[in-house]
Amino acid sequence: MKHLLEVKDLCKTYVIEKRQNNVLKNVSFTVEDGEMVGIMGPSGSGKSTLLYSVSGMDRATSGKVILDGKEITKLSERELASVRLNDMGFIFQQMFMMKNLTIMDNILLPAIECDKNNESKKEKIERCESLMRKLGIIEIAGNDINEVSGGQLQRACIARSLMNNPKVLFADEPTGALNRQSSSEVMDEICKLNKEGTTVLMVTHDAKVASRCSRVLYIADGNIQSEYKMPEGLNEKERERALKNWLMDQGW
Repeated sequence: MKHLLEVKDLCKTYVIEKRQNNVLKNVSFTVEDGEMVGIMGPSGSGKSTLLYSVSGMDRATSGKVILDGKEITKLSERELASVRLNDMGFIFQQMFMMKNLTIMDNILLPAIECDKNNESKKEKIERCESLMRKLGIIEIAGNDINEVSGGQLQRACIARSLMNNPKVLFADEPTGALNRQSSSEVMDEICKLNKEGTTVLMVTHDAKVASRCSRVLYIADGNIQSEYKMPEGLNEKERERALKNWLMDQGW
């Protein structure tokens, strides 16, 4: 495997009322092509800030982020926006969608804006329908966003994140707003995508969700304190138990 994502000495500092708040302190790690990596840590440890800084949604104060050989921390705002649109997919806890568009039109939107695929509108619609079938939501294609369940809406967000065939999928608490059943269903879909080759970097506070990852990074006080590689051959409950034991050792 090759390093798809390299993070080197990443720092993020906020200045509030002339006081510096060093949220990220020289964070370094790599993510391999096709890997699914979870980020965990106590509240306020910098998990979401790390995800936003790595993905370019927020500018790092210093350090490097290299995606597939390209140092994205050097890019202009316009170049970075293009990378986010064309090479990255995003899933958030809050399922942001345009209220005046149907579910299908929301999913199509990134493809309409994309500048890397020389596709006709018909081809984009066919790809959108294929993704919706794959995720089990084709029957809600014409629905408004307030006419579907939370689990269906999050699966629609996953479909939207995949429309431009991203190199990496960033997920920030993707199951945080869902009940346990919907959470499990959404994670099943994310795991299927990962097994098919999609690289995933995910922030979560839920050990059950994180146990589905192949590796978990533990962040505390603004830096990666440790990492846990999930043992092979364990069932779902054993994976969760093993991860919780490790988290307790980290002071979780």
